[in-house]
Amino acid sequence: MLPPLSHDVALCAALAADLDAADYRTTPVRAGWGEDADAALGAGVRTTALRALRGRSDALAVLSRLLGLGLSQPRSAVDAALPTLGARGLVALGLAHDAGEQIRPAALVRPQAWTGDDDAGEWWVASDLDEAALGGALPEDHVLGVGGASLTLAGLQIPAPAGRVLDLGCGCGIQSLRAGRSAAAIIATDVSVRALEFTRLNAVLNGLPILEAREGSLFEPVAGERFDRVFSNPPFVITPRREDVPSYEYRDGGLEGDDLVRAVITGVGEVLAPGGIAQLLGNWEYRDGEAGLDRVRAWVAEASVPMDAWIVEREILDPLAYAQLWVRDGGTAPGGDDYARLIDAWLEDFARRGVRAIGFGYVLLRRPETAEPTLARYESVTSSGNTEGLGDDLARALRVHDLVSGWSDRELSDAVFSVASDVTEARHHLPGEADPSVIELRQGRGFGRTVPVDPALAALVGACDGDLPVGVLIDAIAQLMEVEAAELRRALLPQVRELAVIGMLDPA
Repeated sequence: MLPPLSHDVALCAALAADLDAADYRTTPVRAGWGEDADAALGAGVRTTALRALRGRSDALAVLSRLLGLGLSQPRSAVDAALPTLGARGLVALGLAHDAGEQIRPAALVRPQAWTGDDDAGEWWVASDLDEAALGGALPEDHVLGVGGASLTLAGLQIPAPAGRVLDLGCGCGIQSLRAGRSAAAIIATDVSVRALEFTRLNAVLNGLPILEAREGSLFEPVAGERFDRVFSNPPFVITPRREDVPSYEYRDGGLEGDDLVRAVITGVGEVLAPGGIAQLLGNWEYRDGEAGLDRVRAWVAEASVPMDAWIVEREILDPLAYAQLWVRDGGTAPGGDDYARLIDAWLEDFARRGVRAIGFGYVLLRRPETAEPTLARYESVTSSGNTEGLGDDLARALRVHDLVSGWSDRELSDAVFSVASDVTEARHHLPGEADPSVIELRQGRGFGRTVPVDPALAALVGACDGDLPVGVLIDAIAQLMEVEAAELRRALLPQVRELAVIGMLDPA
């Protein structure tokens, strides 16, 4: 039985002081067991890391085994590694069991580094023992630590200062920790009482006193309230609603198909303040005759509050690949009867609804301050999945969209642009041909887009150096190419707007 968690301020401060003194941080921990062991841990194998730490009794090694890998340690070693808190304090926090001469972990506490454009830092994040530490499948009420999806959303967070922030479905609280860099107050909600306990503990452990945790589903705990930011890594995983299929609280919202994501998208506008922004991750189904992004577009239109929408689909999986991903995620290994039964349950569930594929992506919604929505982007972007620092790029894109969407073509023609510093050009020639058959603009940051362009647009972008207005440049290019200037403007100005929004052209 798991002990109750405590977020006692004095005990958390003692733990933080001891972890800091032991240099229990991402880089030293990874260096202690090496790159191969780190990769193996990502696959649920801890033996390589344990072998690398064999024979070491220093504080960093003891804490890495106890809190990083979930392995019991001698009481004397734990007392030495945590001289301020001691083994007794760790047990009092609910992070360990007192087993006499051994201290047995009840949870993991792992360091997690993060970086942004302007700053960087480190958190200690407590969560339930993983499948490697448990030696089997996860319990259905498992509270997940920092995973790939949670890091993705943390990297996407727009970092501009905000008053009130809602962390919807907070889990272990990683989004609250990230939002705490710029928020005045944070409300964290979850249906899991244990998840809320972890969120409170992690907030105190990392010096985040502005957090309030509330139990409840979706928007019920904050009905009637308004927020400047809403962040949610909701339990979006599409799971068969059958008694013989495990339903994990951290990933399954209890609704059929993609209805959980639909509920968040259609309802979040009610809790957004004017100008407020919601960011979330989600899955959506491709059903017979209906594309996934079209389903999301319909959900946004269905919402009671009109909202700006920017939806980026990053990945599409077929039903079998999707089933394999989430059956393994629950700790059921391939090859056994349980694995085959669960895969078949997923495939039957998808077939019943005519699902032919499942999309994954990022959702950004904004409640306009006064006017009607002006942003409606629904796109597939399949470049690098690294989202570190993308929040700054999203903030910039919104600012530029708000600027150029209000300009007439004449005002756009009078504007001055420069090429973003991360943009490069690639030209592809057929053998023996002088003129390129393909010209591409490539983005080094943000979503890492590759945009095919024609010679006229390539010439315009190349001439944007922050000096002459774009209309003057188009007229000059029209003269060189011996085409009508007015016709070229009609062709190029919409593309200039697009390149500005996606970050390839910077308005002066």
